[in-house]
Amino acid sequence: MDTIKHWSKVEHLHQSVTNPNIHVRGKHSYYSNAWTGDFQTSVVRYLYGDAYSLAAWESQWPVDQLHIGDYVCIGAEAVILMGGNHTHRTDWFSLYPFLEVIGDAYVGKGDTRIEDGAWIGMRAMIMPGVTIGEGAVVASGAVVTRDVEPYMIVAGNPARPVRARFAPDVTAVLLGLHIYDWPVEKFEALRPLLCASDPQALLDAVTAYDREA
Repeated sequence: MDTIKHWSKVEHLHQSVTNPNIHVRGKHSYYSNAWTGDFQTSVVRYLYGDAYSLAAWESQWPVDQLHIGDYVCIGAEAVILMGGNHTHRTDWFSLYPFLEVIGDAYVGKGDTRIEDGAWIGMRAMIMPGVTIGEGAVVASGAVVTRDVEPYMIVAGNPARPVRARFAPDVTAVLLGLHIYDWPVEKFEALRPLLCASDPQALLDAVTAYDREA
């Protein structure tokens, strides 16, 4: 790992992640770590499976998993808050995790998912058990407490929808194409149309490519 930090350098997650409870799909997702430590120690919080926790104890709870899709962009100083021992029970009168009941003192929120093509802005916080949909944008400083629909932009604390990136019919087309499941050759051939905003041109190109394949 390059130790020289600069805002134009990124950490590719498929190369750096070692925690068995973090699952990275593909080879393109990155973290912009210019002003912080690496992704596992700075962004991902309260997730069992780092070197220290594996050596020091065995988890008493099912470990919530973190799933990160391909082509995900994660801005500097973002936080992905996992279950771990952060999810204190709110249905008990006391929130304190007394040792004699510690096995029951936390309630997991389920797996956290950041789907393909999403963008997490600088200093955003993703709360446990949340799903960020394909192509969604989480604005800088947003605190996401609930699922974000595909191709939606959310902002604020708690994060609320600001606007959809595209009209509903265009979003439906994008989801129906399963872009991030394409073979590498198809993705590379059609990439110029992905870096554009003409849905009909993209559809026509996909149809032509599939016909010739």
